[in-house]
Amino acid sequence: MPDAVAILDFGSQYTQLIARRIREMQVYCEIFPWDAPKDKILQLNPKAFILSGGPASVYEENAPTLQDFVIQSGSPILGICYGMHILAHHLGGQVTSSDAREYGLAEVEALGDNALFPASSMTVWMSHGDRTERLPQGFASLATSGNSPICAMADAARRYYAVQFHPEVRHTKLGRQLLENFIFKICNLKAEWTAENIIEQSVEAIRKQVGDRHVISAVSGGVDSSVATALVHRAIGDQLSAVFVDTGMLRKNEVQQVETAFAKHIGLKLITVHGSDDYFTALQGVTEPEQKRKIIGGMFIHFFEEEAQRMGNPEFLVQGTIYPDVVESSAP
Repeated sequence: MPDAVAILDFGSQYTQLIARRIREMQVYCEIFPWDAPKDKILQLNPKAFILSGGPASVYEENAPTLQDFVIQSGSPILGICYGMHILAHHLGGQVTSSDAREYGLAEVEALGDNALFPASSMTVWMSHGDRTERLPQGFASLATSGNSPICAMADAARRYYAVQFHPEVRHTKLGRQLLENFIFKICNLKAEWTAENIIEQSVEAIRKQVGDRHVISAVSGGVDSSVATALVHRAIGDQLSAVFVDTGMLRKNEVQQVETAFAKHIGLKLITVHGSDDYFTALQGVTEPEQKRKIIGGMFIHFFEEEAQRMGNPEFLVQGTIYPDVVESSAP
């Protein structure tokens, strides 16, 4: 498993951007709700934590809190906006409401050399109504702005860093450099989350889970199911059976193109079910889109289950779920 970062989400609109920036560095990360179970987060074996921004105020009743195990882990921490406030609050500092809310571009002045960003002025993106008024014990102020006397802080000995602004958005000119400094210089993580390593680790995990058992895959001809099927086939070869249902709704000659692509590039002969006549009969006279969707999905399941029964009902199903599916299905 490559080095990993746990991003704790406190409700920021930019949390997905934080993850994207870290992954662009070829470092693996996962997003967890701030109150996710400790065991679930630690399964990742994170080498660092990033605390996102959020709309709450730490001094309000029922505001999101920082779980103790994050501090107890001894791992480096980067707090962003609310993440800075919650880190300061949790460790004994003071956060108060700011006299003026600050949204948009702002100039920040570094107070000296530090490991996170250069000792110079920076244009950054602010989005906050609170500010850190008193530093926790062991922390030093790293930068100041017109509206935030403490707009960055650090306890370098424990590798705790925090910024009031948002380095993950492109408006913060040195934001990428700041994040890279945290990941590579402060945390000493390695850029190992590459396509080659992902394939190698996935193949190993599939072989370990499946063993010598039979697997079935549903192929639509699209990217998601095709990539998932190709990956599983690389891992277990002929233990995989791939079913391709011809609904009659693909483009001209596309069925043959999909079959040829799988045979030529993957070395896998698809089991093609020609169901176009049945689909057209079932859809005849139907005009309501949602009803069409249900008919198409229901018939696909019917054909797929028939093939699975002929194979003796394989124990494993390959599902081409991608990251946006997970994000959309897990969002509140």
